[in-house]
Amino acid sequence: MSPREQTGGNGMTPAPFAPVATTKAEWSRPRRSGGGRSRFPGRLWAMIVKEFIQLKRDRLTLAMIVVIPLMELLVFGYAINLNPKHLPLAVLSADDSDLARDFVAALKQTGYFDIGSEVRTEAEAEAMIRSGHALFVLQVPPGFGRDLRRGVRPQILLVTDATDPVATAGAVTAVNGLATRLFGRTLRGPHRRLLAREPPFELIVQKRYNPAAITAINIVPGLIGVILTMTMLVFTGLAVTREVERGTMESLLATPLTPAEIMLGKIAPYVIVGFVQMAIIMAAGRFLFHVPLVGPPALLLVLTLVFIAANLAMGYTISTLARNQLQAVQMSFFFFLPSILMSGFMFPFHGMPAWARFIGELLPLTHYLRIVRGIMLKGAEWPDLAREGFALLAFMLVVMTMAVLRFRRTLD
Repeated sequence: MSPREQTGGNGMTPAPFAPVATTKAEWSRPRRSGGGRSRFPGRLWAMIVKEFIQLKRDRLTLAMIVVIPLMELLVFGYAINLNPKHLPLAVLSADDSDLARDFVAALKQTGYFDIGSEVRTEAEAEAMIRSGHALFVLQVPPGFGRDLRRGVRPQILLVTDATDPVATAGAVTAVNGLATRLFGRTLRGPHRRLLAREPPFELIVQKRYNPAAITAINIVPGLIGVILTMTMLVFTGLAVTREVERGTMESLLATPLTPAEIMLGKIAPYVIVGFVQMAIIMAAGRFLFHVPLVGPPALLLVLTLVFIAANLAMGYTISTLARNQLQAVQMSFFFFLPSILMSGFMFPFHGMPAWARFIGELLPLTHYLRIVRGIMLKGAEWPDLAREGFALLAFMLVVMTMAVLRFRRTLD
């Protein structure tokens, strides 16, 4: 070989090249940098910083981290009260004596009762307690004061809505204790001897709708509303976001369907799902826990349809705001958590402060619980539940309008 060929024709000596024999194990062995252990803390810190940056950009998750603990703190700290006071009481008094007035005033001073209204007939009193506008009805018989001064020991009736035993137990105990220390200032002179008999009258407490204080009778009807709220929100919220993530929403938009038709088409199948869930819960409650159905089933079905539609519309609105299925579930939880805590399902509604009751009145589950418990346990009819039915209908119309408007903006 000539010198020119040895230099590669350009006068420069090329770097020697010799193939190196390597085994398969050497090729598959991972290569490590020289300072791997010393760089480990830095790499770990970089990964932690990256996660915090990603969390900062995900505003919905960040809001859940901050808002949910504060919400639970406020609700459990201020709104939850297992010994509620200021419960609505209706008075049906056929006696205008000073002793009858003292008895009503003493009930109010206990702090457990708010004298909401005075009814004139037993039919009005029955409608008040059946509709849930009053949890107690006090019936004072005619001649109560006269008979008490004569030592006849008259009877006085306290009718109690016992569908929620926790809500009324403290008030009933307070009334029973009140009987032993009442009329101390009213009965004077020769009537003082009546106080030696404890008490000088007979208090009859009549527990309606759940006299045995069985918790399942109150819980099972409420479970219908809770399960429908949870499933309808999540199912509908995921239905639309799933279409967007898979790219099939573009095919729907290419069809002649209007936004309202797409929304109704998405909602309609889950209405049937909701009724199936309702039938399962009612059948299980009937055969396992002996929960009755006293009221008209047709009215319950119609109002349940409105409640299902309201929750489906809310879920559809959430789906138009969420970017993916995870956000849809998170936003559904934001709506579901206040619903289950402030509706009166877990804790007595009347035991919460005014601000918590105001929020509860805005939630559809609050009104549906009154409807389903009223129909199933009390035999309530439409005149008794008209206010709750109109509240559900108004919520449904408002949320459906929001869903259609949000969907139109998403299309644009």
